[in-house]
Amino acid sequence: MIYLKMDDLPAFTHTPVNDISGIHDLVVRTFHAHTTRSLQYRLKQLRSLYWGLKDAEPALTEALKLDLGKSAHESWMAEIMWCLNDIVFVCKNLEAWMVDEAAPDIPLMNQLMRPRIRKDPLGAVLIIGAFNFPFMLSLCPLIGALAAGCTAVLKPSENAPNSARIMQHVIEQSLSPDAYQVVQGGVPETTALLEQKWDKIFYTGNPVVGKIIAKKAAETLTPVTLELGGRNPAIVSKHADPRLAARRLLWTKLFCAGQVCVSQNYVLVDKDLLPALTHELGQALQEFQPKGAKGNEDYSRIVNERQWDRLKSLLDSTKGKILYGGYTDRDTLLFEPTVVQVESADDPLLQVESFGPLIPILAVQNLDEAIHIANDTDATPLAMYAFGSKADNAKVLAETRSGGATLNDAMFHASMPTLPFGGVGDSGQGSYRGRESFNCFTHRRSITQTPGWLEGLIDFRYPPYTAKKFKAVKQMADTPDFDRQGNAKKSLLWWLLLLGGKGSIASAGARWAVFVSLLAVGARMMARVR
Repeated sequence: MIYLKMDDLPAFTHTPVNDISGIHDLVVRTFHAHTTRSLQYRLKQLRSLYWGLKDAEPALTEALKLDLGKSAHESWMAEIMWCLNDIVFVCKNLEAWMVDEAAPDIPLMNQLMRPRIRKDPLGAVLIIGAFNFPFMLSLCPLIGALAAGCTAVLKPSENAPNSARIMQHVIEQSLSPDAYQVVQGGVPETTALLEQKWDKIFYTGNPVVGKIIAKKAAETLTPVTLELGGRNPAIVSKHADPRLAARRLLWTKLFCAGQVCVSQNYVLVDKDLLPALTHELGQALQEFQPKGAKGNEDYSRIVNERQWDRLKSLLDSTKGKILYGGYTDRDTLLFEPTVVQVESADDPLLQVESFGPLIPILAVQNLDEAIHIANDTDATPLAMYAFGSKADNAKVLAETRSGGATLNDAMFHASMPTLPFGGVGDSGQGSYRGRESFNCFTHRRSITQTPGWLEGLIDFRYPPYTAKKFKAVKQMADTPDFDRQGNAKKSLLWWLLLLGGKGSIASAGARWAVFVSLLAVGARMMARVR
């Protein structure tokens, strides 16, 4: 087997803007030819993509190293293996997902119409990927579109050009060119794509661009899935294990140099645990990077100068104290993991999504203050992390909102490929992963079929309306199980269980004991009479 190398591919080239309308029309025509709907077509495309990626594995790893400085370990774990496993999982389950579902909660009379839910593909879709995990965040939505029977145009991030090059090659070699296309470029090309009418737009990126896409999509009533970011809090209560919290939170900022939408943006720690947590962070940093970040092949680089400058400016703006790290090198795009103790929730490191290896820590008086700061900083972050006792974590979940959450760890909910993933509020809308990727690009179409022999039973709907027909209609109304005060009515079965009384099951048990005793006495008296 001769594996593909990056040197074998043409240079990154923007798609001519004038070609984009034709590309859109091609995938729309293909969808309306209905060739993508069958199970066998979908499976063939998915299986072909699997082997296309498998054969290009060395080039995928090389591209991630060139674009982000990612290690082979991270590239395999969070990108290549993820996409391959996603395809295998979808192929194993797709036939079952496509089967019509029986509609739930249908009254007996309406069962005669055979109500069911059909899974129809949405149509021709646009997928706009991101740079930080260029394969996973581009190809996993595409896998969902393939599984759903849609046609698609993929626009990879221009900020990871080598990854975009290899994705285009794999898709051109593996998938039907009439149904699946890649458009390369930046703002002009994306703008031209958004001028087209799509049946769904899937975007991963920042909220600023997300709002632009949502506004443009609204002009044509195009549904969108927006996978955005957020100022994700990590809350460490006084009952937390400081060593575990430190190791797990530090790892999220070493992974892809913190360029992860679900990594914590800041840490709120109980004041009594602050010394232990900061000490353990230093210990973990020494363990994970014994020779430091410089020259460390396991540690990624910032994607480009613009993002590096943004992070440096953010670090320079803080009034906090650097506890660990702080070394940066613009020439190599190195940004050392940096732990900063801040004194106020208004510090820029909390108020701005860093999307990098910055770890601001703020001490709080108690858990209530931590929850208040988290809600005030960002009411709907993409992720929420709580470290503490079972009661502490339950309180955090009950009094906050987020797209997802992990307890006593970080990012784990986002690392499960079959668990739905998505934001809420400002952090996005819609979800995908596993079966949810199929659902993301599927329309659940309600279907009924009325038999001819039923005509006599439904003639009350036809005019002229008579008193007899109106009586038949009124008989269809459901009887409420609550009274005018909003209290639940007890059913006859419940009345019998309580023997017509009120109170708890325990008091009913006492009444039943008396009742059974009376029955026994009555039985003995009847026996004597006989």
